Amino acid sequence: MKLRHVRTAGWLGLAMFAAYYVLVLPSQFAAAQEPAAEPDPAAATAAEAADVAPAPDAVTAAPAPEQSVLEWIIHTSGWIGAVLLILSIYFVATVVRMFLELRSSVTLPLEVVEECENLLKGRDVQGVYKIVKADDSFFSNVMAAGMTELQHGLPEAREAIDRVSDAQTVEMEKKISMLAVLGTLGPMIGLLGTLKGMIGAFSVIAMSSGGQMDASAVAGNISEALVLTFEGVALSVPAIYFFALFRNRIASLTTEATLFADEFLRRVNGVMRGKPAPGGAAPMAAPAVPAT
Repeated sequence: MKLRHVRTAGWLGLAMFAAYYVLVLPSQFAAAQEPAAEPDPAAATAAEAADVAPAPDAVTAAPAPEQSVLEWIIHTSGWIGAVLLILSIYFVATVVRMFLELRSSVTLPLEVVEECENLLKGRDVQGVYKIVKADDSFFSNVMAAGMTELQHGLPEAREAIDRVSDAQTVEMEKKISMLAVLGTLGPMIGLLGTLKGMIGAFSVIAMSSGGQMDASAVAGNISEALVLTFEGVALSVPAIYFFALFRNRIASLTTEATLFADEFLRRVNGVMRGKPAPGGAAPMAAPAVPAT
């Protein structure tokens, strides 16, 4: 291991010596071979004056403070980067909120299901209706709609479940629609930064015709274009991914809850046909048309 490090250091030193020999020595040798020009009295006087009175830039120039990579990115991004940062914060908050909401324990809460199962075993249909009416989960909403229409027959109750299920699914998909917008908007904002940077770079080149071009200004504008393009794409790619992920999860969760609610409604209908619900509760009345 030590021998390998020694060999690496040796090759590195040899490469540095070769670079110095190839790049530096020829220029020094050429400068030494140039004939000395005749001294100009005016130039000599100006040089002596320059030695006596040094240039203001040499006196006032101070080393530029070192800038970290993060500070450079913030400075280069500008106001377009600030917009992308705000959208990124919103994106992260939306993803965290969706991970908390799009769970089976939220759309189909086990405690509500167990309580309804126990009440149905006791043939307490009215109690089941009160439980699902008081709860705000996906299962409870579709189940309450189905039990409300159960007095008109099982087919009507199942249609009510389908209607409410579709409406609830649309409401859930509206929560993730902004992820699709961010997936489309991110590259467009990055492209705006790209255009801004390239316009700045070419304007520097155009205005320097006939004079010396400021290479650092051109490089700064090109860096701005590339950084903003990267930031826009970095926002867009995860936004599109999580939109597809959450859309599939919504479809899976809503289908599971709807199928369970449909099966549970059939059992409630069977209990109601065997024992009508107590009077005074319209949703719990026996179906007017027997199920076929």
